Amino acid sequence: MKILALGAGGFIGSHLTERLLRDGYAVTGVDTHSDKLTDALKHPSFTFVATDIADRRFDLDAAVRAADLVIDLIAYANPGLYIRMPLEVFRLNFTENLRIAESCVRHGRRLIQFSSCEVYGKSVAGIAAGDLADPDDPKHATFNEEESPMIMGPVGKHRWIYASAKSLLERVLHAYGLEGRLDYTIVRPFNFIGPRIDYLPSQQDGIPRVFSYFMDALLNGGRMLLVDGGRQRRTYTHIADAVDCIARMVARPGAAHNQIFNVGARGNEVSIRGLAELMREIYAARFRLPGQPLAEIAEVSGREFYGEGYDDSDRRIPDIAKARSLLGWEPRYDLRATLDDAMGYYVAMTRGQA
Repeated sequence: MKILALGAGGFIGSHLTERLLRDGYAVTGVDTHSDKLTDALKHPSFTFVATDIADRRFDLDAAVRAADLVIDLIAYANPGLYIRMPLEVFRLNFTENLRIAESCVRHGRRLIQFSSCEVYGKSVAGIAAGDLADPDDPKHATFNEEESPMIMGPVGKHRWIYASAKSLLERVLHAYGLEGRLDYTIVRPFNFIGPRIDYLPSQQDGIPRVFSYFMDALLNGGRMLLVDGGRQRRTYTHIADAVDCIARMVARPGAAHNQIFNVGARGNEVSIRGLAELMREIYAARFRLPGQPLAEIAEVSGREFYGEGYDDSDRRIPDIAKARSLLGWEPRYDLRATLDDAMGYYVAMTRGQA
């Protein structure tokens, strides 16, 4: 089978590409950069096309037509970008991705579309805690692909433009499926982390995702800043577990036909404050150099850290019953093992041990 992987050079894309090549598929990867694809570039069944998907000189239709399966990973997936450049976030995450989907419709190609757990928005407890007998009950923040409502913040909090773009794209794919014009699978990732997740802030400008931000502080003696106290809770998933689930979607097209899947390790929930504390504990025990100061944990407001228009979801726990039943998938890594693996990679890279 020939697979077209759009966004192959990113964190998820690079790990997924390596797995697909190991599984015997021929992969054409498209991205603006290939530095995370060092191993894949050596593989005889991998072809890399260096281009921006928005560049109309790239013949998207021809690339889709030449493939049996299209995997679309292209996205801006960083809260800092949602605040700074909301229109560009919408254009890439909806407009360009819709163009890919419609090419799949024209040529009758199967599409695996990456979405986001952000589409669920806020939990019921996050907006109505005072009306609930037990607002901390996990049932109020456990999201099911078929039944859970999607509760976004107000328009003035334009941080939600990413989630809204992803949600709208999902609804368009669903509509094409209802008409029998598209064979699709939608992936809703729950906070994948692991080696190669981001560049560290000290290596590249911008605001990375929380793991990389904390890792940079630990390595370089900065502060681990908790936005709005770090009360938000997230569920973290090892990239190896995530890729295994996606590989099953590729291999089982009948089971994944026109389905939406949560992909997450529901037992790995932790608050952002808890994440900072656990990362400090692991770093001190395993990676801290003699005499090296340990990063300080401090608090900062969302407005101060991200800018005007910031908002956040309070808690997200995935219901993964569908992935279990249709794909036979179960995550294997607990939270400590997930963090230990990802942190070890960055320590090795920073200290020239990789």
